Amino acid sequence: MFAILRSRWLSLWVALAVLTGTTVFLDVIPALAQDAPAAAESASSPAPAADPATPSPTAYFSGNPTPDPTGGGAGAGIVPATGGDPDPETLSKTDLYNRIAHNFFSINMVWTLITGFLVMFMQAGFCMVEVGLCRAKNAAHTASMNFMVYPLGCLAFFAYGFAIGWGNWWNAPVAPGWVSTLGPGTAVLNEGIGLEPGMTPEGKPDGTYKYGLMGTKGFFLNGLDDVSVMALFFFMMVFMDTTATIPTGAMAERWSWKNFCIYALWVALPYCFYANWVWGGGWLAQAGLNWGFGHGAVDFAGSGVVHAMGGVIGLAGALCIGPRRGKFRDGKPHPIPAHHVPMVIVGTFILAFGWFGFNPGSTLSGTDLRISFVVVNTMLAGIMGAIASMLTLYAKGLKPDPTMMCNGMLAGLVAITAPCAFVDAWAAVVIGAVAGVLVVLSVFFWEKLKIDDPVGAISVHGVNGLWGVLSLGIFANGKYGGGWNKVDGPVAGIVAGDWGQIKAQALSCVVVVVFGFVMAYVWFKLSDMIFPIRVSEADEVEGLDRPEMGAHGYPEFTGN
Repeated sequence: MFAILRSRWLSLWVALAVLTGTTVFLDVIPALAQDAPAAAESASSPAPAADPATPSPTAYFSGNPTPDPTGGGAGAGIVPATGGDPDPETLSKTDLYNRIAHNFFSINMVWTLITGFLVMFMQAGFCMVEVGLCRAKNAAHTASMNFMVYPLGCLAFFAYGFAIGWGNWWNAPVAPGWVSTLGPGTAVLNEGIGLEPGMTPEGKPDGTYKYGLMGTKGFFLNGLDDVSVMALFFFMMVFMDTTATIPTGAMAERWSWKNFCIYALWVALPYCFYANWVWGGGWLAQAGLNWGFGHGAVDFAGSGVVHAMGGVIGLAGALCIGPRRGKFRDGKPHPIPAHHVPMVIVGTFILAFGWFGFNPGSTLSGTDLRISFVVVNTMLAGIMGAIASMLTLYAKGLKPDPTMMCNGMLAGLVAITAPCAFVDAWAAVVIGAVAGVLVVLSVFFWEKLKIDDPVGAISVHGVNGLWGVLSLGIFANGKYGGGWNKVDGPVAGIVAGDWGQIKAQALSCVVVVVFGFVMAYVWFKLSDMIFPIRVSEADEVEGLDRPEMGAHGYPEFTGN
């Protein structure tokens, strides 16, 4: 009876919410319709005189100040019919150009934001996978880590992470004639630190560096009041939070809550430094220009920047915190079964769905039609990872463990994340299949070394993140990425006859392993002096839900 009443109350609340939202929507539409002519008139104000052969570019393209850099005034121009303009035939080339530019940036911004929403929802998938793979007595604690890493990680990224990673993004090496897909408002990301600064013809620093080290613009988003920067910030923030989540799986079931919380405020530091070196125009991205290593480090959506970094941090954390009680009793590994396999499978599907935002969204452009290739390659690698992991288990004389097959799918998705835009479909199948084999072998490898990883995060994200970075240097087909990192021609790997790209990819792998591991290992040792990294033996035996969180994940029963 209670369930029926609760269902009816829920239905009533939903109905009221829909009714309220509809009413507000109907009230707002007439107001917008009244304001539209005025807005359109403002947007189509007379343009400066132009060379008849070359229409004057809109302020978006020219870099001239817009009426309102926050988007309030500059965002009014749409299509003539809905804007209440006179006959479109009478509009000048500049007016039409202005509207095309606005729509171009609008499409890209909406695309970037929506795909970012999908990436944010991946937190739910991570939560379900990790909780399901752990024991019931630790369910609330594991879920709480996956929850709280989001607000704490976001706060850190807002405070200092974005500035370090993308503060000098505008001055990254780019192809001649490049225009930011989100709009030249990102030009405010123009301050950083590096070696050998570039100079203007007048002999003044131009903001570029031969070896970029970090950005310095935008701590607490100060001075970044532009719509395009806000879109970039949000998208990159949810990426960082993926990295932050990965170690919660590798260190689950024995990580103290207080130590975890200060970790969540720290993890943006190593992530954003490495992200700057690869994505922010730093020295790894410039390895092509400086040393002739292909196009420099290329990582389309983050096999290395996001996943390998998270896996390496997880490895350092697992070493520092030690294995769970009973995992290696008598010196041999003993399985600790997952408590909820269906939850793991559902979480895997949520993650796979989110990956269709993760990889295609990394174009930062809904007008880059390469997104269809990215989607198909992402799907193929994921399914092949699952199939290959199952076949590998059979080859080892084992049964098709559903949790390992889930990790196989995730491994394929991780591996394709770097090369997804640069490889053919057959290569995506190969990359995913190799990942499915690697994840199985890697799980057994770490167990032999007595490194306890309850969810396989090190194998899924660390090992296969590195494989994904390397696979780009092997399988890039030379059909996409022209001028990437200011190097002529498209990105090409060994199969396309270019042996230079694999050098940049290998260098990037070495850097993420060494830098990420050292930073994390030192951090965990130091933070252990502030708040002990590991819970007490008694709390671990009881389960962390009540001692650490004061609430059981399953109050109806205890045990596994």
